[in-house]
This record gives sequence, structure tokens and C-alpha cells, in this order.
Amino acid sequence: MTIIHNRPFNQIKVGDTVSATRVLQLRDVRAWGAAFGNSSAHDPESDRKGAVAILTAALTALVGTALPGPGATIRSFSATLAEDAGDLFDTTLTVALVVEATSPASRQITLAGTVTAACGRSIIQAVIQVAASLHPQQREVTEHRLDGLLDRCRTLQPMLTGIVHPCSVEALAGALEAAQAGLIVPVLFGPEAELRAIAKSAGIDLTGLRIVGTSGPEDSAMQAATQAGSGALQALMKGSLHSDVLLHAVLQKEAGLRTGRLISHCLMVSAPTYARRFVISDVALNVAPDTDQKRDICQNAIGFARAMGIAAPKVAVLAAVETVRTAMPATLDGAILAKMADRGQIVGGIVDGPLDLDAAIDADAARIKGIRSPVAGAADVLIVPNIEAGNMLYKNLAFMADAQTAGLVVGARVPIILGSRADNGAARRFSAAAAVLYAQALAQDPSLLTPEVAQ
Repeated sequence: MTIIHNRPFNQIKVGDTVSATRVLQLRDVRAWGAAFGNSSAHDPESDRKGAVAILTAALTALVGTALPGPGATIRSFSATLAEDAGDLFDTTLTVALVVEATSPASRQITLAGTVTAACGRSIIQAVIQVAASLHPQQREVTEHRLDGLLDRCRTLQPMLTGIVHPCSVEALAGALEAAQAGLIVPVLFGPEAELRAIAKSAGIDLTGLRIVGTSGPEDSAMQAATQAGSGALQALMKGSLHSDVLLHAVLQKEAGLRTGRLISHCLMVSAPTYARRFVISDVALNVAPDTDQKRDICQNAIGFARAMGIAAPKVAVLAAVETVRTAMPATLDGAILAKMADRGQIVGGIVDGPLDLDAAIDADAARIKGIRSPVAGAADVLIVPNIEAGNMLYKNLAFMADAQTAGLVVGARVPIILGSRADNGAARRFSAAAAVLYAQALAQDPSLLTPEVAQ
């Protein structure tokens, strides 16, 4: 939850400005089109109109959240799209407002709104007349989109990250994309001749990058894990090797990365049609965890959620129903984990279960079912029964609902970015940002990883 404050009229001066950056993706526009009943989805002209609509909405969002902020009323809005606006997708766009005039008699301000590309090319010019509040106001806003993760990283140093066996164009390009976003400083672990040949074939420049030569995937994983365990690296990122090979190396005693807790995968999700972001665990690592393993999965997810900015995560242990039934093991796990949290065996969040998915995320569903719980209808973390349920839920949201995702393996001494081959550029950036924030949070508060719990 974020609290935003307004600027009262008497505190606004000509020349005041605010701005935000956004990388607009084609999938954003198509989700917008579906939400508004646009039957021309996947038509280039329709996509372009949708992009303009989203960008003009971003200008009005800045009015409502930053300048003047809560309490402002838009009186008029006019916008012009540049004829040579060019490609609007997959490039960094800056949305900005500048105060051009103020009128004390009507407490109105005139704002010049602009959307510009990274190269400085003008996309949209707007004039907005706004009535500002005379008094201080504030509003609580639930964080939704994962772009906020990138914003939080802008003032942080990029993280020294071992890229483990990036012997494919996609793996190399993904690492360099995270580096260009200022999130990581990559160190490549792999056969040097092969890496250079792949880079040359794809036109990828490896100048200035450190390469640690290895003999194959297992050697790449072991060398990277050992350097991370010694403190020479702050994070690991999977390249083109199999996940099992990387995680086997991470779990070796000589790597020095084990903490005594189960490692698990946490995925932060932002779905366009749901007004809060949430964490799902475990969707990629632990196949059929038992109750004790789910305890560690819960604790890891709480630490991850707190590092992402959720101060007191509400954790829902999911099952098919919300009542305990001895024939359904997932309901027993939910009840046991909730009681373990009551007894201090899981700390840092509020745990309840069993809860079915609708009761966990929808307050009306919980009310209709008569469920009284601080978690029901407001879950920040969803603990799934097994990997099949989690993987299907995640892929449904990512591929059919255009959700943004950011995933990490947690529970080791450093975060591990375990991306999927199907991840798009945004998912790779968000996961790298999550790793930066998680590592920073661990440095400030090691108890996120190793809290004191009742035995």
C-alpha cells in the first residue's frame, strides 16, 4: 500500500513538473482493447489507437496522483498526436506534466502534457485545465503494476550477477537487456569460444564484459554458485542450461549458499483486471511439497513479499474448498499452516487456510461464503497445493490474461533469477529488479531469510 499526497493550490508554481517513464508493450494495448470491447484487436491501426489511449490516460493519471494529486478535478483535456510519432512499442517513453499558468480566482492551473521517446522525439502534446484542491489531501493506493519495481531500483547500484551458461542468443540478450536497464552487472560463466561465436552471430557486443571460461553446463553452474557463496557475486541468473543443473550446484555444501531452509520459487504477479499485485508460490520448483516443506515455502514467500514492499503479507493457503476435509490433504495443510503461524512457527505475515481461490482474492465471495478472516478477499500471497496447480495458474494469468510477472528462487543466500525460455523482455527486467530489491532487503534485514521462529 502506498500513500500519495497532493499539492494544494497555494503550493503550486509555474514551472513545477513531474514525470514518469513507461515501456509500452503490444500486449498492454491488446489487453486494453479486450477490456473495452475493441473487436479490431491485432489490427495495426487499432493497436496504435489503443497505445495513444493508454498514453493519454497516463497523463491524466499523473494529474490524479502527482500534480496536483488527490482532490484534483480535470476541467478540460486536449491532446495532439505527432504525425511522425513512429513506433510506440518496446521503447522507453517519458510522460511529463509542466505547470504553465495558475489562476488564483478559479484555483485552476494549466498543465502542458508531453509524451516523448528516448531519442527525444515528441509523441503527444496535451493541454490540461485542472482545478486543484486548496487543502492537503492524501490517498492510499494499492500497488498494482510491476513497473514500480523498476522505479524503486533507479537509485540503487546495479547488482553483480553471475549469468550461468548463457549459450543461446535469448539468454545472452536477456542478460544484456537487464544490464542496459541498469539492474545488473553481468559476469558470464560458459565456454568462452562458444559464447563469443553466439554473440558474433547475433550481433551482440560483449566488449567490457567479464567472461569466466568453463568446460560445460555443470562446470558453469558450480563455478558461478561457488563465487556467489564466497560473496564475489550478489545474484545468479539462469542461462540456457537446465534448471536442475543450476540448482544442484546451488545446493552443494561447498558452494556455501545453503541456509538450512528449503529453496522455493516466488512469483509476483500483476494482472490487468485485478487491482493489487500478489505472490504465488511455488510454481516452478517443488513438485508435491509436504506440510513441513510448505512451511518453508510460506516463510520464503513472506520474506519475498516484504522485500517487494508488502509490509505485513496476508498469506492464503489454497485448496479446492475453504473447509477442512480429511480426504483432501491440501485442506489439512492449510489448517495446519494457519495454526503454525498462530504459534509463531511462521512469522512476519498473517496466514490462513484452507481458502479456495475466490475466497482468497474476492471480498464478496468471502462474504457470501461467511468466511471471517483478515486474509480472505485480501490475500497478498497464494500458496498453491502443488506445482501443477501453481504452474497452470501462473501460465493462465501470463498468457491468457496479459499479466506481468517477476520470479525468483529464494531461500539460498543470494537470489536466483530462474527465467523461463518463454519469458518476454519485460518479465526478465521485472525479475532482475525483484532480485535487486530482494538482495538489498536481505542486506538491511537478514531476518527476512532466517527469521527466529518457534521450534
